[in-house]
Amino acid sequence: MVHQQLPPTEKFSLYRQELLDLQASSDSAAAKRATYELSLMEKSHFIELNGIVHHYHDSGPQDAAQTVLLIHGWDCWWMWWHHQIAALNKQGIRTIAYDMRGHGWSDNDPKNHYHIDFFAHDLHELVTKLGLGKFHIAAFSFGPFVALDYARSHPGLIRSMTFFNFGYLPNSAFIQAFATSTITFVFNNLLRKLTWWLPAYIFARLVLAKNTVLLHDILIGFKSLGFCAPEAIDQTTRQITSFEITESVPAMVRAVDGPMLFVAGAGDAIMTSENAQKLTELAGKGRFISVPECGHLITVELPDTASEIILGEVAAFSNT
Repeated sequence: MVHQQLPPTEKFSLYRQELLDLQASSDSAAAKRATYELSLMEKSHFIELNGIVHHYHDSGPQDAAQTVLLIHGWDCWWMWWHHQIAALNKQGIRTIAYDMRGHGWSDNDPKNHYHIDFFAHDLHELVTKLGLGKFHIAAFSFGPFVALDYARSHPGLIRSMTFFNFGYLPNSAFIQAFATSTITFVFNNLLRKLTWWLPAYIFARLVLAKNTVLLHDILIGFKSLGFCAPEAIDQTTRQITSFEITESVPAMVRAVDGPMLFVAGAGDAIMTSENAQKLTELAGKGRFISVPECGHLITVELPDTASEIILGEVAAFSNT
């Protein structure tokens, strides 16, 4: 399907200039990282979805038999998937990784609408405008909320769904109040205002990860903090800690008739293996994998493992 190609967003252009400056610097390691990211940018495109310019990265064979759509997590952006993109493309699979509104290189919503159903409507328009046909989904953390909301309204298009670090969280009035205020304060008032990556990494290493992460992936994660609209952080935090959303997750899972694989890090303190396994039992075609010695950030903690899991799902459900 033909759609209008739009010029890059300001966030993209500013970041590209930053990379060009790094590429020309005397720091050879930084120059190497910049060259790599500039090569990734060659596959970036911009499209209007529901009145907002979105960024998406489209790589691999355009006529590939299998396409995987990658949905990032809370306070993240498409680049969290760069290891998996390379691995999938190497196997002849097309990948599309996009930035949700208010995240990454996509524009912020001037109306500050960052509810799950808005993200799902954007996903629907992206799939429609790109004319994807049948495809696979891999989603991380917050991403499965969007994928499930989309999938239950558009049956028959998704071959398989792989959900990383996503589960059925128990909720209470205390958890709702404490988590909402604490998470918003930490990310909007502390981490987002840092000018050095090390404190943010120490926080992630202590709270989220069980493995040492490559410096480049640390920097990619740190960048996502600055790209994300503060309003998006606030609103999505309020949603995922609300009774309305937490209690709707089982129904969302039951409503989707398709293969669903729930992948949990055995050491994930946020979305525990037990909470992920609960959803497996609710899904009609659900399966579960617990990854040993892994925390909440599997795509960068154990990138090869995450890639192998997605490749396995594509192979198993290529003809569904």
